[in-house]
Amino acid sequence: MKIRSARRRHPLAAVVVLLFALAVTGGLYAALAPADSARADGPAQSLAIEEGRKLYAVGCASCHGTGAQGTSDGPSLVGTGPAAVDFQVATGRMPLQQHGAQAPRKKAVYSRAQIDQLAAYVASLGAGPAVPAPGQYSPEGADVAKGGELFRLNCSQCHNFTGKGGALSDGKFAPNLHGVDPRHIYEAMQTGPQNMPSFPDTVLSPKNKKDIVAYLGTVNSSTSENPGGFGLGGFGPVSEGLFAWIFGLGALIAVAVWVAARTAKAKRS
Repeated sequence: MKIRSARRRHPLAAVVVLLFALAVTGGLYAALAPADSARADGPAQSLAIEEGRKLYAVGCASCHGTGAQGTSDGPSLVGTGPAAVDFQVATGRMPLQQHGAQAPRKKAVYSRAQIDQLAAYVASLGAGPAVPAPGQYSPEGADVAKGGELFRLNCSQCHNFTGKGGALSDGKFAPNLHGVDPRHIYEAMQTGPQNMPSFPDTVLSPKNKKDIVAYLGTVNSSTSENPGGFGLGGFGPVSEGLFAWIFGLGALIAVAVWVAARTAKAKRS
């Protein structure tokens, strides 16, 4: 008993126990860590980050700063995440052609591999929304009716009822969503590009975003019909009411003028 008690009181006992605990913790983490986390530190990921850093230095640093910290010509990219890079670069909005009220969609400058490398580099600077997997924006299993309800509640004020877009203040605009890749619609909701607010998962769940993407795919498909008549640009009851007001009231005025003219002619006779 005295020998064991003396060992416990040895000055190095605490150090040995601490090292043993760290070794056990490290072993358990290595065994239980997700495969994605293990790959993130692999040679392929490191190479993608390095290539992305080179592309960034050539095409992005002049506006966003050498460390992506932001400048007077461009915001900081730290913490924006790979989804923001994928959306902005894959839609051709970045690199910016010229400064203006808003960056328009155009043909992408970089290849798919280069976009992934840029996204990997920005992701290494700080955590942010990840690029969605195909299953997250696929219409399979989505509730189109629910997506329409959510879109009208959260998006139609700017994009109108079917995503046809519309004008905003100071030369800005909500873009037409017809023909936009479902992946980019999902990423826009995640990241809130330009004038658009972001809708993180705490505001719109992944299932909600999937439903909205499916709704837009349905109303803007080539087989979509307008059973009530003309689509009138997809602006909904505002344009329909305006059409009825202008042409309906105009027709009534024309009839009133014709009746008055006929009455005056009859009196002269």
